[in-house]
Amino acid sequence: MTQQEFQFEVTTWDARPTVFIRTRCPIEQLPTKIGEAYGQIMPYLAQQGVEPVEPPYVAYHDPDMSNLDVEIGQVIAQAVPSQGDIQAGTLPAGQAAACIYKGAYDGISAAHDALAGWAKAQGHTSSGVAYEFYISDPGDTPPQDLLTRVVHPLSSG
Repeated sequence: MTQQEFQFEVTTWDARPTVFIRTRCPIEQLPTKIGEAYGQIMPYLAQQGVEPVEPPYVAYHDPDMSNLDVEIGQVIAQAVPSQGDIQAGTLPAGQAAACIYKGAYDGISAAHDALAGWAKAQGHTSSGVAYEFYISDPGDTPPQDLLTRVVHPLSSG
């Protein structure tokens, strides 16, 4: 695989409502957990009459690969109540460093590493949470063509 060139940016986020399922699992189980979570979230949103307004995301709260703490969610147009495992939340407002990664998910750590290094070199400090917004559908996109927006919210202090 050739080295990917990334275009980094700092962007400002507005607070946006979300629904998500937060879970822990080893990295090997993450694809299954993501599928299970969206299998609950999407019917719930349909029941509530609410549409997603951005690609689905996973937020990594703890990068321990043997016991990831992840938030599997969807940004939505309007807030809905929590129900069962599905929690209502908010994507917090603030600044974030971001880039687009193209390729199979098993290589995405290179984008996270490059983004973190760039942000640090620019004098920014990460909040400690990392997001991946899945622009492409892996069900109909070849792995090498998958597009993912990698986002690291920045600390305000």
